[in-house]
Amino acid sequence: MDLLESGKMAVKTLTANKLRSVLTMLGIVIGNASVIAMVGIGQGAQKLASEQFESLGPNVLFVSPGNPESRGRTADIPRTLVLEDAEAIALQVPSIKEVAPQRQSQMTIVYKNLNTSAAVTGTTPQFLSVRSFDMAKGRFLSDQDLKRDNQVVALGADLANRFFGNSDPIGQQVRIKGNSFQVIGVLQAKGSFLGSNQDNTAYVPITTHAYRLTGRTSPYGLDVTVISISAKGEGNIRAAEFQITNLLRLRHKIVNDDDFQVQTQKDVLSIVDTITGGLTAMLAAIAGISLLVGGIGIMNIMLVSVTERTQEIGLRKAIGASQQDILIQFMIEAVILSAAGGLLGTTIGVGGILAVGAITPLKASVSPLAIALAVGVSGGIGLFFGVVPARQAAKLDPIVALRST
Repeated sequence: MDLLESGKMAVKTLTANKLRSVLTMLGIVIGNASVIAMVGIGQGAQKLASEQFESLGPNVLFVSPGNPESRGRTADIPRTLVLEDAEAIALQVPSIKEVAPQRQSQMTIVYKNLNTSAAVTGTTPQFLSVRSFDMAKGRFLSDQDLKRDNQVVALGADLANRFFGNSDPIGQQVRIKGNSFQVIGVLQAKGSFLGSNQDNTAYVPITTHAYRLTGRTSPYGLDVTVISISAKGEGNIRAAEFQITNLLRLRHKIVNDDDFQVQTQKDVLSIVDTITGGLTAMLAAIAGISLLVGGIGIMNIMLVSVTERTQEIGLRKAIGASQQDILIQFMIEAVILSAAGGLLGTTIGVGGILAVGAITPLKASVSPLAIALAVGVSGGIGLFFGVVPARQAAKLDPIVALRST
């Protein structure tokens, strides 16, 4: 008997029990759909993280207070970096271009009868170029604003829209922690970064932030939350990291562990990629368990089928069918079940990825490798789990089979 004839017989047998065949495929369908969807969503999360880190600005380094060990022991941010550290980096590190220290707080901003909680960032004029922000209207902070502790504010796009809508916010007054601030500009929309909306932020002079909003909270000077630094070029990033580390160790008189950490944009991105990659692999592995369950379901149904078709098997062997013919017949049925389930699961998985990409910010993408792997694994599972019932059917004695009722 040729393979084509065996295939036709297998299709006829499976379609004769449509409901049972569909339920048998269900585990394979769910497994394939889950694996493809989880891998696609995981890759989408990695792409989104990459795009968000690229939006921080090219060749950016971040200096933050405390080291990973000290930050892990307490919820409070250590106050070991000060504005003078940022000024020293700008003056003494030759491989950098600009420095933008930042102080960050969550505060209530009020305009007339409207109020909202938003991030208030104290920074310097260099922030725009270091972090690749642009102004939509008005101006950003100036050196004069810092020297005079001017009570001026530049608003993020969402914050400006929430307060002023289509009207011009330039020159209007908003209140932050009881202090009146004049709106001098609105930044262009930047989007979210790791779940934080960068457009829901107000930017004030770093000196004003310290002296009028929060006060000085470090005995070493005007403390900062983070120092953003742009290197002169991609080839200068590692040199800048080395020079900044040495300079701060000298300034802080450090002998043992650093009380700060310097991270490049690529360092942070690699950590995020590792985390998202691990989560993707874990989710895909969990989803893959359903493929195993689906394979066991195929073997179970095929064993039942062998029992039900004992007389058919005996009759075929009596008229000349060989053990190999019977073996191939049942193997083809198992492979058809798993392959059909794999194709249906692939369709559902791809549809799920496209739906996620359409309704969420995730750049979910269809992975050809994940599709090939899932379909290949599902076909292999059908082949593997079909062996036992197929061998059982092939070994039936035709006389015993014909006598069975």
